[in-house]
Formats: sequence, C-alpha cells, structure tokens
Amino acid sequence: MYHFFYQKILHLLTVKAPATGIGLFRILYGLVTLQEIIFLYYFNHLIFDPIPYIDVEFPSIPVFLGLWGIVALCLTVGYRYQWAVSANYIFWLVFVNFTSMQRDFDGGFDTFMIGMGFFLLFMPGNRAFSLDNLRYKLCNPFVHYSHYPSATVSVLAYHIPIIIGLGWLYFDSDVHKLFAEHWRNGLGSWLPATHPYYVSALDMSPLLNIEWLEKTIGYTIMLFQATFMFFYARRRLRIVYLLVGIGLHLGITLTLNIYPFGIGMLACYVLLVPFSWWRKLSAWFQSSHPALRVYYDKQCPLCNRTVLIINHFDIFHCIDFKPAQDHAHENPALVGIGMDTLMADLYAVDNDNKVYRGLATYRQILLNMRYLAPFGVLLGLPGIKQLAEAKYRAIADNRIRINCNETCAVEPPLPDNTLYYRLFEQFGLQKPKTFSHKLTKILIALAILQLNSTLHYAVFYRLPLEYGRIPVSQPVSQASNALLMVSSTFFGITPHALYLHDHFKHYDRILAITYITSDGAEHWLPFVNEQGRLLTPNWGRIHSMWANIAVTPTINNVRLKKFIMKVTAFWGVQTGIDLENVKFIIKMKKINVSPEWDFDRLHKNFASEWINIGAAAWHNRQISYEIPEDINSL
Repeated sequence: MYHFFYQKILHLLTVKAPATGIGLFRILYGLVTLQEIIFLYYFNHLIFDPIPYIDVEFPSIPVFLGLWGIVALCLTVGYRYQWAVSANYIFWLVFVNFTSMQRDFDGGFDTFMIGMGFFLLFMPGNRAFSLDNLRYKLCNPFVHYSHYPSATVSVLAYHIPIIIGLGWLYFDSDVHKLFAEHWRNGLGSWLPATHPYYVSALDMSPLLNIEWLEKTIGYTIMLFQATFMFFYARRRLRIVYLLVGIGLHLGITLTLNIYPFGIGMLACYVLLVPFSWWRKLSAWFQSSHPALRVYYDKQCPLCNRTVLIINHFDIFHCIDFKPAQDHAHENPALVGIGMDTLMADLYAVDNDNKVYRGLATYRQILLNMRYLAPFGVLLGLPGIKQLAEAKYRAIADNRIRINCNETCAVEPPLPDNTLYYRLFEQFGLQKPKTFSHKLTKILIALAILQLNSTLHYAVFYRLPLEYGRIPVSQPVSQASNALLMVSSTFFGITPHALYLHDHFKHYDRILAITYITSDGAEHWLPFVNEQGRLLTPNWGRIHSMWANIAVTPTINNVRLKKFIMKVTAFWGVQTGIDLENVKFIIKMKKINVSPEWDFDRLHKNFASEWINIGAAAWHNRQISYEIPEDINSL
C-alpha cells in the first residue's frame, strides 16, 4: 500500500495543470470567510457577551474581527498570499477554539474551514487571479505581459485537498449514516427538511412531497459519499461526481438554513472541474479579437506599469497594448503622426480605425473592458471630464523617460516565498523521490488520524460494547480522544455525524419567544416565527445555538435559560424594546419527526398549535424565569 501511494505521488508531482481552479478556490474560500466575519460582527454581542449589551466581557472583539476581515480580503484578492493565508488560519484557530464559538455557537463548518485553510497554506493560491502576480510583473515593468506564460501547478495541489477535504469527510459521514434509520429508509435528506427549525425561507414542499424522488436523493447521497474518494479522479466519472456534488450542496444551501456549510463545500468543487474546461471557458469568455489597440511609450516606466496593471484586470482580453516605437507604423490610422507626438500621449485605435488620444484613450479602455464600462461613462461626464483631463496632463507632461534596452528586463524579480514553491518546486522537483517518500508518510499519518476519528465515533461509539470489560479499553479510548483533539483543532478532522437518528429521535417539541408590551399586545420576537422557522439572519451558528444546544430532544433547563437570556437581551436591544417594560412568553408546540414517510409533513409541522409554557422578564438588568422544571414531560 505504501509503495502504491509513493508511486502515485511521484508520478503526479511532475504532471502540470492550470492554476485557474486553485485561484478561484482561494477567492471563494476568502469570500466565505468574509461573509462569516460580517456575520460574527453583526451578532458580536449575542455570541461573545455573557449578557448581550449588558455584560460586555470582550469589547475588543470587533477590532480583531476587523483585522481578520483585512486578512480575509487580502486572501481573497491574493495580496501577500502566504502571509494572508497563514494569518487567516491562525484567526480561525483562535476564534473557533478560544471563544464561545467552540461550545455554544458551532457554525457546523468551522472545522472544515480550518482544514481547508490548512491545505491552502501549501497550495499555490497566488498563481492565478492574484495581486501577487501583478506585483511580480511590476518588478519587471519593461517585460511585456505577453512574455509571461500561463501559470501551471502540480496536479497534487488539486488532488490532496479533494481527497482529504472532501473524500475522507464524505466517507466518514457515510459510515455514520449507516447507523441512522431515516438514512437507511432513504429519507436522510427529507427528514431535516421537514423540521421547522432547519428549513430555509424557500418552501420546498413540492419536491419533499414526492416520496420516490426524496428516497432516490437519499440513497444517491449515500452512494455518492461512499464512493467519491475512490472514483472521482477517473476521467469518465469526474463530471458525474462534480455535478452530483454541486447538486447536493446547492440543495443544502437552498433547502436548509445552514447555508455557510453549503457554500463552503460548494467552493471546493472548483477544484474538481476538469482542466480542459478552464481552457474552454477562457476561450469562450475572452474576446477573439481585441476591440482596442493602445500604443504606449516603451521607454516610460510609468507607461509600462500602467499597461501591466490594465492588462491584469482586462479579464476579457479586449485591449491589446503595443509599444509605439515598434508597432505604430504598422497601423494606417497612425500614419502621418510623428513619433514625438505619439510619445507625448497615449494613443488608441478601435476596430473602426478611429483614433483616440490622452484621456479619451483611458475612457475607451474602460468602456471596452466591459465590466468597467460604468466608470468610462462617468469619465465622460461634464465636470469629471475636465478634472480628469487636468490631472492626466499634469502626470503625462511630467513623466520620466529612460533610454531602455534589453537590460531593462533584468530587474530582480519578486521572490516567491510560498510554501508550495519551496516544498513542491524547489525541493520536490530537485529531489522527487525523497519528497515523495516524505509526502507519502505525512498523508498516511493524516489518514490514521481520520481513521481514528471514524472508528472511534462512527463505529465503536455506536456499537453496543461494554468497554469496562475490556482491560485496555480505557487507555486506548483516552489516547484516541487525545488524537481527536489534535486532529480536530489543527486539521479539521472531526466526526461528521450530521442530522442522524440520535439528533432527531424524540425531537418532537420546539420553542419560540414572544413578548407582551404595556398595552397588552403580543408580538413575535424576530427569532422564531409563527411557523416555527428560525428567521434570517438567525441562521448558521445562531441556528446551531438554538436548535442544537438550547432546544434538543432532551432539553436542559440550565442551557435553555442561558440562551433565552441571550436571545431576549440581544433582540430586545436590536428591535428597540424596553426590556424593563415587556414580558417574554415562552411557547412550545409538538411536531412530527418520525423516520417514516409522511405526505406534506413540513406544512403539518408549520400548522401545529403553540401553547404557552413559561415566561421571562427583565428587572434591573437581571432576568427571572417562570419555566417548568421538566419541560421534557410536557
């Protein structure tokens, strides 16, 4: 087995693929992180304050979220990639493991983001769609952009995160599903989508009410997850796994209110897109013939850098830049214009042989780049045009020219300080056998960590074993837990036992909160509505807090009171309620969560009646409760 993995890695190390997919994955991962930071900022007081707005224990949290946001933005645009991806990984570790996010506000995808963030440390995320690429070119301003070849990377940079980040996750999840009755009945995706706490704002009942369709989806998911890591790389099956996986996670995103998990997993599927597709998409999006030819002074450093910047953002390849000294005579539209005149301005010629100069050239560049056309329109408006013209002339008339020759292109390049370059290209390509042996051992060690997690929770934990009768069971269990803590904290390897039978069994009661104002009117808190749905933006980790910790099949009064306190204090302030002058009512209703098929169950659960089971009130910044001691018996 070791020899098989070693030979596979040694072979794939030198196989090259476009860097496009990894660049897009970096962007999507960064955007998912950014939306989560915004979410944390909005719910800052609910998540991090012991008592929202009343007892603020960590007032500096918004500052650190702001710093994290800057890091995530740098990661998204690919600016100082290795620094950004390292800092982002540390922020995920700190916030997930050292704040209340770990215990009370688990987002359901935190460990996944940590795991993929770990792999991004070693991925060439700066090779495509990054500002680092532009920085590299700007260090060599006299090298024309056409001299830079398309970026390629080792296919290992694609396969390793796919196998570990998706393949192992799916297989572990599938082993857990084998022990869940509703999954064995083919209703694994159907049951959560009929529970009011878990559904999104979209009514998917037309699909949920087709029994054969839901069972087909359920069994397809199990087969897909069990076979993914063994067959996804086969050329004829890759598209099948790509489309099924996208459909699976798009369905989660649209149907359930755990959208961060759905979009986070969807981001990984750009790594699964066949490499030939990127080339075809590039050819399809890019213009076959440039719409504008721009002639610039190749002896002007500012002009050269301007050309490199514009070309970097010209994603549709609509602009063709040519040195005026070498190519101006080739264009009939420029015949008769002296070289000194051409050097004084930036000239452009469109497909109708119309000539533009100066600011008009920049305006045509913006208009022809398509997505920047609105800025080109603004540049032609009265007032803005005059100001821009004055600024352009001040720069153009004072720019510096140098007597450039071939030596201009030998400025020291920007060093590639990424771990990918150091490990895969410097060490790996120079000593491929040594590198392949080391990487094989590392991947086997990670596989052992994943196997420990799967066996511990997906098998032994669910089997009716009496560990006390096995002499070595206790130390083995402790060692396994220690490994689990390490693998979950740093690599995101954790049990993926999501929405199984032990989660929904006896989960037949849900709670909501209303409040009565001084005039006797009852209003629903903007949290759980009359149907029992958690309202936006109370999704993601806020949903997890209420639906997975506060309200569970066996409700713990201590935890319930804690989160009633948090929710009422937070939404009371957010909605402008005077906490001292309202009374909060705790409501409960029964729902059906049996693992058997039931037509239109979602609407039936929506329509079930609420009853009042308790109350809560705030006095002098303290909350008091009137809640039955044993809610589970109601």
